[in-house]
Amino acid sequence: MPTHFNTVLYPVKDLDKAKATFSALFGAEPHVDSPYYVGYSVEGHEIGLVPNGHDQGMAGPEPFYDVEDITAMLATLRAAGATVVQEPRDVGAGLLVAKVRDTEGNIIGVKQPPANA
Repeated sequence: MPTHFNTVLYPVKDLDKAKATFSALFGAEPHVDSPYYVGYSVEGHEIGLVPNGHDQGMAGPEPFYDVEDITAMLATLRAAGATVVQEPRDVGAGLLVAKVRDTEGNIIGVKQPPANA
């Protein structure tokens, strides 16, 4: 599986106001609507709102890229000068996510879909 972009997460402080804004933008209600995550499916891409994301260190929108082997990709990114800021962790159902900071200070997220996906 080649690296594939399909997710952007936004930190939000007021979930209700953010949902109203993004629902208006997309002309649709979220497909996931929970107190800890709100997600919109937009032409095959996942746009997510993360309540209290700022408290989790999110400074702005964060892109995530699907990768086949998260460990190998982190090693490749380290070798290119990136710094790991979040080691791989299972966020549910076997989905692994990690984050690096590139040499310009930008956050890049990588995610490895569950083995059975």
